[in-house]
Amino acid sequence: MTKRKKLYIGGGIGLLVVLGAVGAFAAGGDKATTVRIEPVERRDIVESVTASGQVEPRTKVDISADITGRIVRLAVQEGQEVTRGQFLLQIDPSQFQAAAERAAAALANARSQSQQSQVNLAQAQRNYARMEELKRAHPTLISDEQIEQVRTQMELAQAAAQSARFTVEQSAASLRDAQSSLAKTTLVAPMSGKVTRLRVEEGETAIMGTLNKEAATLLTISDMSVLQTRVKVDETDVSRIALGDSAEVEIDAFPDTTFLGRVVRVSQSSVRAVSPTGQATEQAIDYEVLIELLNPPPLTRPDFSATAKIVTDRRTNVLSIPIIALTVREDSASRVEDTVVTLGRPAPRRQVGRRDVEGVFVVDADDKATFRPVRVGIAGDRYFEVVSGLGEQDRIVAGTYQAIRELKDGARVRQTQEAQGTATATAKSS
Repeated sequence: MTKRKKLYIGGGIGLLVVLGAVGAFAAGGDKATTVRIEPVERRDIVESVTASGQVEPRTKVDISADITGRIVRLAVQEGQEVTRGQFLLQIDPSQFQAAAERAAAALANARSQSQQSQVNLAQAQRNYARMEELKRAHPTLISDEQIEQVRTQMELAQAAAQSARFTVEQSAASLRDAQSSLAKTTLVAPMSGKVTRLRVEEGETAIMGTLNKEAATLLTISDMSVLQTRVKVDETDVSRIALGDSAEVEIDAFPDTTFLGRVVRVSQSSVRAVSPTGQATEQAIDYEVLIELLNPPPLTRPDFSATAKIVTDRRTNVLSIPIIALTVREDSASRVEDTVVTLGRPAPRRQVGRRDVEGVFVVDADDKATFRPVRVGIAGDRYFEVVSGLGEQDRIVAGTYQAIRELKDGARVRQTQEAQGTATATAKSS
């Protein structure tokens, strides 16, 4: 082989190597990103707020004693149904009975004293009348001093009679107070319902409710015919809830079962956690929302844990995109002062300069992904309502989150094998 041929062969091999490297580089530079591609479709979207809480009766009464004494009779058990006015328990009435008898005796004595004072007053009035008559008939026989003395005796008798009447009224009030205390030794049901809590036994001592409400509560009667769920909703969501909103309630004690409800009250003040020292903590601010259960199960008990899904808005047959598909990119064409837009809602801060806009990556026929601004409406569990920016059957990048986050405008994409298999199976079934 001549030297020239060797040079030609070596040059050809080098050219092939260079061309191969260039081709490999070009192929690597144009590598498509694997994503999940979905068409924009119409769906029914339900916007909701989910919160947890506990089931409780709408009406319940904590019964405590107004007096202190030993319980000598207990006539109910926990879980028992009672009716309004039914006897519940008896506190030892002996000392209160004695006090009532003493008050009754004191009243009788006061009335007797009052009658005596009335008799004395009548006698004094008659004496004064006779002296006045003698003075008129015989002016020189009765002196003015004698008339004044008799008048003073009559006025003293009037004051004594009035004092006796006040004593009678005071004794009567004492008797009523003693009888009221005696009546408080017998506790009856203030309403019909179920005894959902019984904290005492016969022989224990009941204390006055004003001393310690929690310790003084003897039992609780609840009307279990109307139940409600009390949930705590974050401050960012409570403004979307209105009276009458429907809700789906799941009770932990009844798995795989959903109960219907409606919002009957939204608190106007927040509920803050309190530390052991009595100071409000700096935790998230929540508001209480009451949801009345429309079809409560008959075996429900107070304080059952529950989770409520409150429906705040609905859209029927609207264009929608997966929530994961919505992303944010910088709008280089805009330099304004505006509210920064984040996913779904405006953030409470402002900036001067380029504005971030939210949108999706639309895939064209050549599998190129182009970022397109989109305006969305309400959000469901998985999908956003599309207000503007997309048309039906537009293909968009719907996942994964990492792929969307790193995707560049104009990049080539390809469907994941899993999504392709699903699409083929759907096409065959249709």
